[in-house]
Amino acid sequence: MFPARAYYDRHSLFFAHMSLPVDEDNVNMLSSPYPSSVHEWTKAIRRPTSYRVGNARFHLKPRVVLYAGLFSAAVMLLLIMLLPRSPAQPLCNQMRGETVSKYDPTYPLTNPLSTPGGTVYQIGLITDLDKDSKSRDKKNAWLSYYRQGNLTVSEKGDSVKVSLKQPKVLVSNIASGDRGMELSELVIFNGKLYTVDDRTGIIYEIVGNTVVPWVILADGDGKVAKGFKCEWATVKGERLYVGGLGKEWTTEQGELVNLNPQWVKSIGPGGDVVHIDWHEKYNALRARTGMLAPGYIIHEAAVWSDIHKRWFFLPRRASKETYNEVDDERRASNLMFVVDENFESIEVRKVGALNPTHGFSSFKFIPGTGDRIIAALKSEEDQGKIASYMLAFDVHGKILMPEMKIGEVKYEGLEFV
Repeated sequence: MFPARAYYDRHSLFFAHMSLPVDEDNVNMLSSPYPSSVHEWTKAIRRPTSYRVGNARFHLKPRVVLYAGLFSAAVMLLLIMLLPRSPAQPLCNQMRGETVSKYDPTYPLTNPLSTPGGTVYQIGLITDLDKDSKSRDKKNAWLSYYRQGNLTVSEKGDSVKVSLKQPKVLVSNIASGDRGMELSELVIFNGKLYTVDDRTGIIYEIVGNTVVPWVILADGDGKVAKGFKCEWATVKGERLYVGGLGKEWTTEQGELVNLNPQWVKSIGPGGDVVHIDWHEKYNALRARTGMLAPGYIIHEAAVWSDIHKRWFFLPRRASKETYNEVDDERRASNLMFVVDENFESIEVRKVGALNPTHGFSSFKFIPGTGDRIIAALKSEEDQGKIASYMLAFDVHGKILMPEMKIGEVKYEGLEFV
């Protein structure tokens, strides 16, 4: 037998040679009885490295560590793939901390009020003052009148009445060709109130007493250095659709210039714009009424009904004759087009008696009526005379509120706010 001191020193040299730590465990590992063969010595050397955590000691085999690492990586990859996110939001945006808000379908923005006289809704109207939009008092300022009020539908849904408040002034310093804020529609989209400028192509958000530019629409296919002449706007499938006149752009004598007003813009909640050629769709409406060229139809009011799954159009003017600026003032329309999504089924109805100078400029379905009752605006421009009227009727053209004059300016936008 070796003396204890010699035994310890001998094995210390062995551990140093094998690059093993010298501690009691390793010494005890080789204590008497001594390994009797090379196999036992090798078996002892291959024992897993020990680790101390507090007062406890455990051993890890390299192969176990490798398998555990691979398993952990697989679990993390699976969690990343299954992480819930918006379809429109790339994973890289999430990693950068960017967020995409969900679409807000709120409509109208204020809840209707039930009263003994019927259901009361808040409405908003907006003006297109044309050249009079330029402020006479402020430099580089253009304005529009925004007017609110109440619309009441009787309990039986057989009559409508309207009361309006005094208008307030909305101002912008953005113009094109010294003209701007010629606002031709109001629309609720993604929980916000928007209006469109038919001179600059700007879609403004109305916030309190101010207008905030949101999107600029270029004319035609979107590659034209001119603002789109926005005339109507509606929501379909969580996208905002904005259309133009639907008639070819011509000279004052009716000579063709381009087809830019026959394009439609589709805008997403984030402001992306898709330009859509509606040339054939607009012409399908004209063909249905025998108004193909040299005839024409001018659109300023169109709405998609998700209840009926139909487009509804109330043209401002329509004629089988060649366009000219003077005669056009007395070619108003009382037509209503009800059209399926593919423009294959086109039904034509009439709304009340025709007044040759009163043409539709905007309309909306009254909420809560199952898209059965319509509130609408008509505009008049006749030899310098300008006025606006409001009326209500059902989808078959039955008048529920006769035309009511609401001002001697053009109100071209109507919305339930």
